[in-house]
Amino acid sequence: MAFPSRAMRRLALPVLLGLAIPVIGQVPGQTDNRSVPQGMPVSASVAPPPTTPAADPLAPLPPIPGVDQTPWLYKGSDLPQDKMWKFGRLANGLRFAVRRNGVPPGQVAVRVRIDAGALNEQASERGFAHLIEHLSFRGSQYVPDGEAKRIWQRLGATFGSDSNASTTPTQTVYQLDLPGATEAGLDESLKILSGMMAAPSLTAQSLNAERPVVLAERREQPGPQVRYSDKLRETFFAGQPLAERSPIGQLKTLEAATPETVKAFHDRWYRPERAVVIISGDMDPALLARLVTKNFGSWQGVGPNPPDPDFGKPTADAAVAGALVEPSMPPVVAMAVLRPWQYQDDTAIFNQKRMVDMVAARLISRRLENRARAGGSFLQASVALDDVSRSANLTTVNVVPIGDNWEAALKDVRAVVADAMATPPTQGEIDRELADYDAILRNQVETARVEAGSKQADDMVGALDIRETVTAPETSYQILRQAIDKRMFTPDTVLASTRKIFQGTATRALVNTRNVQADAVARLTAALKADVRPLAEQRRRQGTVTFAQLPKLGTPGKVVSREKVSELGLEKVTFANGTRLLLFANDGETARVYLRVRFGRGYDALPANRESPAWAADLALVAGGIGKFDQGDLDRLTAGRTMGLDFDVDDDAFAFNALSSPGDYADNLKLMAAKLIAPRWDAAPVNRAKAAMLAGYDGFDSSPDGVLGHDLERLLRDGDPRWGTPPRDAVVATTPQSFKALWAPLLASGPIEVSVFGDVKADEAIKAVADSFGAIPARKGTTGPVPPIRFPAHVATPVVRTHTGPADQAAAVIAWPTGGGSADDRIRNRLDVLAQVFADRLFDRLRSQAGASYSPQVASQWPIGLPGGGRMIAIGMVAPDKVDFFLSTARSIAADLASKPIDADELQRIKRPMAQRLARMASGNLFWMQRLGGATYDPQRIEATKRLAQDFVSIGPADLQAVAAKYLRLDTDWTLKVVPRAK
Repeated sequence: MAFPSRAMRRLALPVLLGLAIPVIGQVPGQTDNRSVPQGMPVSASVAPPPTTPAADPLAPLPPIPGVDQTPWLYKGSDLPQDKMWKFGRLANGLRFAVRRNGVPPGQVAVRVRIDAGALNEQASERGFAHLIEHLSFRGSQYVPDGEAKRIWQRLGATFGSDSNASTTPTQTVYQLDLPGATEAGLDESLKILSGMMAAPSLTAQSLNAERPVVLAERREQPGPQVRYSDKLRETFFAGQPLAERSPIGQLKTLEAATPETVKAFHDRWYRPERAVVIISGDMDPALLARLVTKNFGSWQGVGPNPPDPDFGKPTADAAVAGALVEPSMPPVVAMAVLRPWQYQDDTAIFNQKRMVDMVAARLISRRLENRARAGGSFLQASVALDDVSRSANLTTVNVVPIGDNWEAALKDVRAVVADAMATPPTQGEIDRELADYDAILRNQVETARVEAGSKQADDMVGALDIRETVTAPETSYQILRQAIDKRMFTPDTVLASTRKIFQGTATRALVNTRNVQADAVARLTAALKADVRPLAEQRRRQGTVTFAQLPKLGTPGKVVSREKVSELGLEKVTFANGTRLLLFANDGETARVYLRVRFGRGYDALPANRESPAWAADLALVAGGIGKFDQGDLDRLTAGRTMGLDFDVDDDAFAFNALSSPGDYADNLKLMAAKLIAPRWDAAPVNRAKAAMLAGYDGFDSSPDGVLGHDLERLLRDGDPRWGTPPRDAVVATTPQSFKALWAPLLASGPIEVSVFGDVKADEAIKAVADSFGAIPARKGTTGPVPPIRFPAHVATPVVRTHTGPADQAAAVIAWPTGGGSADDRIRNRLDVLAQVFADRLFDRLRSQAGASYSPQVASQWPIGLPGGGRMIAIGMVAPDKVDFFLSTARSIAADLASKPIDADELQRIKRPMAQRLARMASGNLFWMQRLGGATYDPQRIEATKRLAQDFVSIGPADLQAVAAKYLRLDTDWTLKVVPRAK
């Protein structure tokens, strides 16, 4: 049963650090064929296509000649079959799993999984599995070179998000999310996919065209992270094929690939017996099964079906420790206890025992997090369990030390683990973890009706990869409850699991240091053996915390006005203390309630003339606690409940956010209100945020990506300190006192707008806000001039930044100033469409034709809450000698867009996927909440939303040409290049 392990991973403690450290448990070296991350989308209320009448979803499929409908997934399992899934095996051996799902309406999610990845490659074929993935999309039996993208665009799919593929060590998966699907469109799509599997275009022409794209993808990977992942695999899986198998491959084997050698790999592994077609979508499963049979039934493999390769087993005789020197990464220690991976029948008792193991790992991670929060030798540490690439079963421990003293950090973490292995936990600790686990699985049951078809398809892929099954959410929850009823979660059983998960065939570890330490391996080996019992600390006692103990809010507020916005189904409510509520009560997403509390002035309120501790808010503001309670207390307070408290900064407001449930959102609002009026100014989270930021500084110039992440936002704001990463000395100067001095008045002032969107009853939601934000004292308004939003002046030659990474990596940026505010929504909408046209052309010219950049990006960014600051921006990761080519290509596209209107087919290929994507987005509450934030104070946002659909439909070639001519001007553009630093 694939679900519980993934559920437990979703329960992982929050990662507070934005440090790019690969970990085992994420597939090392996974590659995908993802294209441009699409820019800020136009938002519109687009009516979804009509759905076909649903037959009984639990009824079996009608017989299909030549198709064995035995539920093959459940062979050897005693888990109840999820009757929504229908199974079949064709005469050629291809299997399928199909089901009806209407979320989002009209969409059909297709996955084609080939049971072959990088571990199926011979030494001379390194990278071929991934290369074939690329070649299959480029051209195949039924599609000329480069036409698949255009065909699917006309059907409403966007390449890179709706149509995509990924290669891992153990599988290759082709993905298509077909919006507004029709029988004819799906039939055509399955025909194309069948041709991609059976007969991709493996000619010299296609290979020579696509090889530069794969090499560009390889080149654009961040060097330090790749080297760390490679060393991690080499250390952990020594003696196994996975130690040297990254899906991206090797330069020499990719350059040596020929049509004949690539075809040999394809013919060996791309065969119907190793393929599964998975479809979850808004169509009759009987139709889906017939279309799979029709399009894939004639596929025949070439030659005999080879046996699975031997992935090997961990051995005890390999080196225990390894060391790496990556100055641009923080010091980190990764430790793993390895056991052989072996197939297990997916039974209820197997999953229940695994649940106990995961609770044991979760409990240790919580203790580690509590110790890190209190200050000490490490910033972050966690324990995880995973099966990796069917090569080993692992217990991993990842440690990020404070500063460079990694030995002390590792010993302190080992002390926590040793204590957990020596002494049973309390039943209270166990119940705390079970409460979260229960809440996650219960929420899955309650929200099953609105689970997206694409997620169900992806879950099936994941289950197949790890050789497990899928079950209905109710079954997963019942398995947990049965385990609890059987008293499988006791101090003794959890202690036994803790000891078990830290026993194995081998224990291995890797340390990364900032500078060369000749004796690092010896010191790491010694640290793994050191007696750490004296370092164990007294466990934190878990007291009872209730909402009644939170700071008192006051008398429930009175409603002074209540206004309906009938066109959008909204209500606007104002309370006597000035709090305003934007309410969208609907049952479109069962058991989900989205909360957003906007207050103050956001970026407008931050200092624009000096550095400030604003940067630390993401990491330290929420973690600072409430009243007398620290973050550990609040974790206990919300245990077993669907509640959250996240913080972000909007253009014109600060915001607390949460995803809650009908039974929990009222208390969640009280928690948010208490945070606003009685924040706890704990010094530990500020110091932790400071240490985390400083730990990442050396990595900012290690790659073009790192430089852009550090510098670009501030450069595009003409040096405004409100944006971008602050200088190191500003971080060093930050103290708990300066953090409080900035944020205490910001939390205490400014208007409040509460948004409640989701599965609520209107009157109950109004009462919940009256009891929380309506009950706090009236707040002072915030006035004063809005600091100007500046765009950098045009430059004749690009601004230059340098990086210390590989000499073949560079980045190019070109941006044009546009505008901002809510009044010019028609211009904003046109710029959104123009950005997609620009992105499509840039993709074709830079990637498909020239192979110069794997993932060029274009976006229009128009801040609604600011009077200016918008821009159209294009970014490409390229080789240093291609920077000028990127910039000249982008300028050429801009000039062409400004000089003449685009043709009807191109506009249709851009607008149709956008409209379908918007229709999917508009079926969820989060879309509307983000769109309408601030609308109780700015009616223009409601008016813009009302007319958006009509305006989007009306956008034509002349409209796009007009905005291109107005904004994409040669005399206003700003350019940047990030090139290797001279040695």
